[in-house]
Amino acid sequence: MSIKNKLRAGISFLFLLALLCSGLAAYYLQQLSNDSKAILKDNYNTLNYLKNISSELDAPLTPASLKVISTNLTAQEHNITEPGEKQLTSSLRSLYNSYQLSANNPVQAAQLAVKMRNTINTIMTINMDAIRLKDAKASDTAKHALIIIALIGSFCFLISFSFMVNFPGYIATPIRELTQSILQIANKNYSKRLVFNSKDEYGELADAFNQMAKKLSEYETSNLANVLFEKRRIETIINSMHDALIGVDDKQTIIFANDVACNLIGLPKDKLINEFAPHIAEENDLLRNILVTDNRKMKIFADGQESYFTKEVLDVTNDARFIGKVIILKNITEFQQLDEAKTNFIATISHELKTPISSIKMSLKLLEDDRVGQVNTEQRSLLENIEDDTRRLLHITGELLDMGQLETGKIQLNFGSTHPQNIVDYAVKAVKFIADQRHVTIKVKCDATLPNVRADLDKSTWVLINLLSNAIKYSRENAEVDLTVEKHKKDSIYFSVTDHGQGIEHKYLSRIFDRYFKIPGATTEQTGTGLGLAIAKDFIEAQAGKISVESEMGEGSKFCFWLPIG
Repeated sequence: MSIKNKLRAGISFLFLLALLCSGLAAYYLQQLSNDSKAILKDNYNTLNYLKNISSELDAPLTPASLKVISTNLTAQEHNITEPGEKQLTSSLRSLYNSYQLSANNPVQAAQLAVKMRNTINTIMTINMDAIRLKDAKASDTAKHALIIIALIGSFCFLISFSFMVNFPGYIATPIRELTQSILQIANKNYSKRLVFNSKDEYGELADAFNQMAKKLSEYETSNLANVLFEKRRIETIINSMHDALIGVDDKQTIIFANDVACNLIGLPKDKLINEFAPHIAEENDLLRNILVTDNRKMKIFADGQESYFTKEVLDVTNDARFIGKVIILKNITEFQQLDEAKTNFIATISHELKTPISSIKMSLKLLEDDRVGQVNTEQRSLLENIEDDTRRLLHITGELLDMGQLETGKIQLNFGSTHPQNIVDYAVKAVKFIADQRHVTIKVKCDATLPNVRADLDKSTWVLINLLSNAIKYSRENAEVDLTVEKHKKDSIYFSVTDHGQGIEHKYLSRIFDRYFKIPGATTEQTGTGLGLAIAKDFIEAQAGKISVESEMGEGSKFCFWLPIG
């Protein structure tokens, strides 16, 4: 039976009990009322009639008294209710008839009056006895009603009390068990089951809950198996990689490290995994360098030799919340060795080329000397071309040598305090010949009150020459190049070279300082080795400065660098 029908049955049963109790009370009240009416109707009126007759018998016999007696006697004759009362009333009628005829005989009338009084007393006694009997009957009826109603009321009270005690538990207990089971499911205890033996809505709810728990358990088991499978697969991939991988969570706890990383750090996995990384780093220099330093390139002594690694740190996030990071150490030893070989080769070739180039220049000087001999116009033109090519070749070899020094870290900087005007004068003087050839005017703005800079005069001048040469090459004839030097904030001097040429496309600006990068579409005269700006950037950064570029197509370019005051 459903809960709804059970509630209907229980409430209906209580309603029937209340209705039965009320009906019995009404029935017995009606019985008592009928008994009272019977007493009043059957006996009280008789007593009243007889009392009136008796009162008239005590009075003198007159027609009026006879009439009253006759009237009450007639009423009594119509109110016969008790056994024997009819015979006595008939006897009273006979005596009354005789009493009427004895009006002229007072003695006989008195005797008849006595007899009538005796008969009246007998009738009154019968009615009084009847009243006592009926009163006793009414009392019995009242007692019986009281007992019945008390029993039924007690029964209703017991049923209501039992309903009041048991019904809340019947409703609340399954709900409480369901709530506790849901909390168990929320805590991933999918083995929790509900057992309701009833066939009502609670039984259906328990069946539905158990099915849900079963499905969740199956899903969790399947999901856990997938997670374990993916975990093992990722561990296999990580351990098979030739790069060192270390995973650290947001609390600096090492959560994984592959075999390459363990070999580099020199600790087994069981002493790394689930350990607090800063604690291990206190006794392990390599792990401390990996965690603390920002150097992207690292030199590590491992497997009996020096190896080179690049460090890459990948942040791991979940819903934009940082949950850890993965550190990747990529072995670049082979590339480093190839790069060093390339750098040494370029440096050697450049150095070896400088001697024959210098000999060519010396030979050109001799050929230009009239003491050696006269050359015609065509020969002089050829000599000028050879001199230009020799100068370009010497410039290229010079850049290659500088780049080799920078890549091998053998660059020597001679720091000193010098006024920015010195750098500007040397640079402007060096490019004056090229500027005059292209009819380009260099407008210099350099205040003599500027403070000195702490820099290598030769390297800083080389950078400014490179920037001015590029500006001249990318300027139209009769154009102007602006060279501005001013103080920037409190600790640096700002140098800027601005041309008004065609400008550089925005997509090339981020690569303009890369080695061997050449802007597509540039003419042969404008392009060089692609090393000049890269060397300039290294020179400036080696002096604790910085360099940048701004450009707009059709408006020209502005190269800037900052040097510290000192």
